[in-house]
Amino acid sequence: MLDTLSAKFEKIFKKLRGQGVLTEQNIADGLKEVRLALLEADVNFKIVKDFIDRVRAKAVGQEVLQSLTPGHQVVKLVWEELRELMGREQSGLALASDPPTVILMVGLQGVGKTTTCGKLARLFKQQGRRVLLVAADPRRPAAAEQLVSLGASLEVPVHRAGRVGTSVEDVVHACVEGVARGRDQGHDVVVLDTGGRLHVDEELMDELAAVKQAITPHEVLLVVDAMTGQDAVASAERFDQRVGLTGVILTKVEGDARGGAVLSIRAVTGRPVKFLGVGEKLDALEVFHPDRMASRILGMGDVLSLIEKAQEAYSREQAEAIQRKLTSKTFTLEDFRDQIGQVNRMGSLDQILDMLPGGQRLKEVAAGGAPEREIKRVVAIVDSMTRRERRDHTVINGSRKKRIARGSGTSVQEVNRLIKQFLASRKMMKTLAAGGGRRQLAHAMRSF
Repeated sequence: MLDTLSAKFEKIFKKLRGQGVLTEQNIADGLKEVRLALLEADVNFKIVKDFIDRVRAKAVGQEVLQSLTPGHQVVKLVWEELRELMGREQSGLALASDPPTVILMVGLQGVGKTTTCGKLARLFKQQGRRVLLVAADPRRPAAAEQLVSLGASLEVPVHRAGRVGTSVEDVVHACVEGVARGRDQGHDVVVLDTGGRLHVDEELMDELAAVKQAITPHEVLLVVDAMTGQDAVASAERFDQRVGLTGVILTKVEGDARGGAVLSIRAVTGRPVKFLGVGEKLDALEVFHPDRMASRILGMGDVLSLIEKAQEAYSREQAEAIQRKLTSKTFTLEDFRDQIGQVNRMGSLDQILDMLPGGQRLKEVAAGGAPEREIKRVVAIVDSMTRRERRDHTVINGSRKKRIARGSGTSVQEVNRLIKQFLASRKMMKTLAAGGGRRQLAHAMRSF
């Protein structure tokens, strides 16, 4: 998401930063391009107009124009206004002081609501909380079965109503019954998966209002598809009017969404975006930080989120174990492959690059998925080795290399290159682990 918008912003601000002196005219020209970029990203027209007016009013002040780096000052102003537009501060979930915390999930059909319930359950479980999922969608075939399957994969219980029916009373009863079970069995969080519905379907919207009145949830979260742009904003506005939302979760953010939804929802509805769904897997859920998203949009990266992902992928014990292996020269090809797997757990290469400053340029270098193919090639070669070969690369002679190449669909030359890369990487990581100097690190990087 937002790749196109980020690329446009980067070009606009590169031009502004390249000018030693800024005037009201070249600021106006730059903001005209910013306005066009936001409109093309499907951001609401009124929001764009107000945004540009606020930036212009600050950018043409003497403090900016007479500063030593006026171009950078304008970028800072745009960053601040983007952050403000998306909510300024990260908005967490309201957890009940007297459990269970009840979360009512609502949304249109086909936006990934049931999967998002599973993602939330996984997140809470990771935090050490007991979670109960409640199947409250009697109309979609196999909806309850899908939730049960997700619950089984997470080892989280799922409540299914004893009374089956599609009337408003049946749905309300299922929700009340689920919340009561959560309270009786000492669950910390109860997540209710309601059926998808169009925001123009008055009968089904009345049903949601009745459910909310009966269970008084602590959170009412709307799940919307980021790919639908301003349609997502319109549905959020309608759901908020009828049910009263406390927050929004945007799904399919990893696709080619233009960004209109994430930049508009808070300004239109006043309700914060709380999470982003960045993939189909249950671990693909990110807490939404307005300041970090503003930085990513402007090509500044999001190093804090990258560090958090790394901390999730690596435990302290794992990091210490690797350091011991490196310093004792027992780091093997098996460990090398496992480290690649740990990096993959942090997300796709595109997602990781998005979090690095200048990530858009790095993406252009990595165009065509070559790094992704290289990672798969390395894993295939190591997997084609015997356990002894993975643990002791010195036994890999010519005949063994031919067998490994055949098994991995590669060539002997590629096997040789992998072993050379492994040795260089081991040397470089040993230098880092031992706290070696910059000169040794540079030498290791060159040999790699």
